[in-house]
Order: sequence, then structure tokens, then C-alpha cells
Amino acid sequence: MRRFSGDTLLIATHNQGKLEEIRRLLAPYDVNVTSAAEHDLPEPEETEDSFVGNARIKAHAAARATGLPALSDDSGIEIEALGGKPGVYTADWAETPEGRDFEMAMRRTWDELERIAAPFPRRARFCCTLVLAWPDGHDEVFPGKMDGQIVWPMRGEQGHGYDPIFQPDGFDQTFGEMERWQKNRISHRADAFAQLVAGCFANPDD
Repeated sequence: MRRFSGDTLLIATHNQGKLEEIRRLLAPYDVNVTSAAEHDLPEPEETEDSFVGNARIKAHAAARATGLPALSDDSGIEIEALGGKPGVYTADWAETPEGRDFEMAMRRTWDELERIAAPFPRRARFCCTLVLAWPDGHDEVFPGKMDGQIVWPMRGEQGHGYDPIFQPDGFDQTFGEMERWQKNRISHRADAFAQLVAGCFANPDD
């Protein structure tokens, strides 16, 4: 496993919320965090059919363009009764001519489950794959997950995406009802980040 040894890490995202979350997670490691938006990088087309494939596209494009190590993620929700859908197409299910509508996407998801009379509990998992890429083409991959179930009606106004219909195992709240930093401590992204930090940032003697 290659360890991070520079002083600047580029986060291959234009999402300020995600950037803030990553900055907070990496704060103990004295890393200067910058973003794709700050470098005016275009968002590459995500053409793969897997989380790791799309995360690799974003990380390697940013590393090549800037000469900096770059971290990207690709994430989504997989629903067991729907054969793992929407998966890498999670955001696509929310697309409309006017932009993304995740309330519509959640209703579509529930309607699909009702149409096939999916049994309860309606098992699902959130997935997040992080890829840390270097300008020489090397990368390290860290897949995270959070298991749970799809519930209805939608509950909570926190979070984003499908959070209001996802209840993680061991909790009676949906991600949409959880305080933001509570969710971030237990989420699929937190799982992936714990692996990233242990593999590439933490002192192996700690």
C-alpha cells in the first residue's frame, strides 16, 4: 500500500459540502486540501458501470491535470429486491429536464418495490468507493458500505439524496433524520475513509 507523503491533496469534486466533510476528516494529518473547482477542472464523464470504475476516472483525471495526488469517490444506493439498482445510476434516477429531483427518485424507488411486492424488510446498502490516485498512474482503492433497509414514508430533512428513506441497521432513525455529523461518523463514506486513513495517512506505529 502506498502511503501519502505530500503536503497537498486534491479532492476531485465540485461539491462544497463533500469538500468540507473531507477537510474535517483529514484535519489531524496536516494536509492542505484543495478541490477540482479551485483548479477549474471540468467534471469528466462517468462511463463505467461500477463505483470503483467511475471513482478511478475522476481521481486519475484530476491527478493528471494538476500533478497532485487526487482523491475521488463514487457512491450510491443498492436495493436488494431491485437487483442492486439504482447502484451507480443513483443520481440518474433523480434526473429531470429541470435538474435532479430526489423526492421523485425516492417515490420511483418505492413504487418499484410496491409493484413487485418486495418482502419486508426491504434490504438496501449505501456504497462509497474512494480512490486515491497519483500522477504516475498508481492508485489505492477503499470500498465502504452501510447496510440498512428502505422505509416509507420519507422521514427527515437532513442529508441529501435517498437519506430520508434509508434506515441504517442498528438505528431507528433514517439518515434524513440524523444530525449531519452523527451520520458522517457511521456512514458508508466513514467506513471508506477509515480504511483510507489507516492505509495511507495514519502513523503505522500508532
